[in-house]
Amino acid sequence: MFAGNTSVPHASDRSTASDSNVGDSSTPTRQSSSNMEREMSEGNCSISNELRLEGRPCDVIISIDGMEFKAHKQILSCCSVYFGTLFNNCADKMMVYQIPGVSAEIMGLIINYAYTGTVPITEDNVESLLVAADQFNFMDIVNLCCEFLISRLCFENCIGICRFTDYYYCPDLRAAACVYILHHFEEVSQVSEEFLDLSAEELAHIIEKDELNVKREEAVFEAVLRWIAHDPQNRRQYIACLLSKVRLALLPSDYFMNNVKAHEYVKDNAGCKDIISALSEIYDLNSDGQSASANANPLTRPRLPYPILFAIGGWSGGSATSTIETYDGRTDKWLNIPWEQESPVTYHGSVYLKGYVYVIGGFDGTDYLDIVKRFDPLQKAWQQVAPIHSRRRYVSVTVVDNFIYAMGGFDGYIELNTAERYDPDTDQWTLVTPMHEQRSDANATTLNGKVYICGGFDGDQCLSSAEVFDPATNQWSLIAPMSSRRRGLGVMGYGNQVYAVGGFDENSWHQTVEAYNPVTNDWHAVPSMLNPRSNFGIEVMDGLLFVVGGFNGSSSTVATEFYKEDTNEWYNAHSMGITRGAVSCCVVPGLSSVMEYIARPHCYRHNTSMDISFSTSTRSTSL
Repeated sequence: MFAGNTSVPHASDRSTASDSNVGDSSTPTRQSSSNMEREMSEGNCSISNELRLEGRPCDVIISIDGMEFKAHKQILSCCSVYFGTLFNNCADKMMVYQIPGVSAEIMGLIINYAYTGTVPITEDNVESLLVAADQFNFMDIVNLCCEFLISRLCFENCIGICRFTDYYYCPDLRAAACVYILHHFEEVSQVSEEFLDLSAEELAHIIEKDELNVKREEAVFEAVLRWIAHDPQNRRQYIACLLSKVRLALLPSDYFMNNVKAHEYVKDNAGCKDIISALSEIYDLNSDGQSASANANPLTRPRLPYPILFAIGGWSGGSATSTIETYDGRTDKWLNIPWEQESPVTYHGSVYLKGYVYVIGGFDGTDYLDIVKRFDPLQKAWQQVAPIHSRRRYVSVTVVDNFIYAMGGFDGYIELNTAERYDPDTDQWTLVTPMHEQRSDANATTLNGKVYICGGFDGDQCLSSAEVFDPATNQWSLIAPMSSRRRGLGVMGYGNQVYAVGGFDENSWHQTVEAYNPVTNDWHAVPSMLNPRSNFGIEVMDGLLFVVGGFNGSSSTVATEFYKEDTNEWYNAHSMGITRGAVSCCVVPGLSSVMEYIARPHCYRHNTSMDISFSTSTRSTSL
């Protein structure tokens, strides 16, 4: 079920699983030998291993199913409390130790690790290796196996891995697996065979979570039906219990009437009738299936959002601002996030990458900026990182393959055609091939591993041209021009197309939208926005294309709207708290501290846990 293998170095030389943002974890209570292991120099390890392989002067033999491993008591005792206790409790003259419950292959890997500090972990040996390492108290190997399993989490194995941690103390692995199940519930429920093997109690425990990430509550009910259909004769009796965990008031009214209330499992079940009756009493469905007033009842409470939209900085009230607001798409509410001692910024770029929000370039009201700052949303702390090579107001930014790209802009003298790339692992910006056109006030996006930049201003005129950058070849190529000249536009990869939205053509503010098809190399019209705007924030969140704030031709605006591809229409969303033009947006997914970034936390239960309970009697036999 896992792919590939790796030879993993000593745990003391690597980042541990607890460094990843997978949820709360606790420190193992059993003794770790990493400090003792670090005291062994590479030279001593090499000499000791050579002596062991030659069989001299070894003072212990570990016997497994007739295979003998010669070793040194001191080496094994330094690495493992288990072996230290074993040797101390036996007479000194004893040299051969019979150890049951482990294969010779796995024991060989563990003993070799004690001497070399490396262990080859593969999909075939990881479970047996982790079990044995846990038995012999090689906690560093346990941690390395957990890192390996975290890196291999997928829709098909996450439930089995989570169950595995019921038997072995792997808090980081358990946290990662639980978060994975909740954050990818729709996909897991559709493709995982392990999902179909859940008990009713386990499924109920999963779907009752506020943290369950579903774009549509219909997906939860359909997952319940899929689970029951696997064994309807024995499982349909649980429909009332499971239905009580579905947020029924979040369903569209027609779906509720036609798919839930009328379903054969539901309509003849007395327990379901009580649930539906209770729902009618506490909640009157309107035509959209939404409530007039949200409350904490489990049938009406919204799920916690998985992604959060950040709107950062901008131009407001005649000056640059440092304001940050966050938007929760599940409740359609904005929240102002107060920050102290942060300088204002406008005409900048912002992106999310590897747990951080990066704010790049821009203008602070006085100076054109080459400054790059990153914000840690968990610690609520800002840090300045390596600056870009040029001052860039009206910069265009995007992320491809874990690199940030910053392109074009105005440095106070000329419009730029230069582009550069940031590697967060080295904290270094590197220039890439310049664009064909000078572009400030353009906008950029990513689609299918390539960078697209459109429109802008070249110092003389607004541009309709667009070009694409291929990181594999480090080359820019011009593509078909847009039908309109646009500066201050929004550009976003959405579905399989690049959307060019709004902007200004030196005469008027656009509300028109067009989309580029990379396969046919042409643009076609898309329904116009509800409001004209330029220099606004644009992002895709929960499958919807959002535009935020901007200039509407007379003033900055608070207006927010979104486009839905499958209906081909634009819809109003709740407005921001303050008017802002030249604002920049990015989406932050999977925040463990999401309650701090939503406007109505009272709608949710406090002190919720991401942990999932599994029945010990239904442990999966294979990861």
